Amino acid sequence: MHRISARREAMLKELHEMTTRIERLSQAEHDLIRDVHPKVHEIKEHVENVAEAVSLQNSAAKDASS
Repeated sequence: MHRISARREAMLKELHEMTTRIERLSQAEHDLIRDVHPKVHEIKEHVENVAEAVSLQNSAAKDASS
């Protein structure tokens, strides 16, 4: 009976250590996503602005060459 209890305790300790590591990793991932998310939105806006400027320049160049 004691042997089963010792195995159970060892397994519970190992599970607790795993969940602690997973929680730490999840928190780090959450922090990274929170840092990156606004920057991704800003980059997308800049790309759209550049695309518009290039489109305007291309259409002006086509009009000038016609």
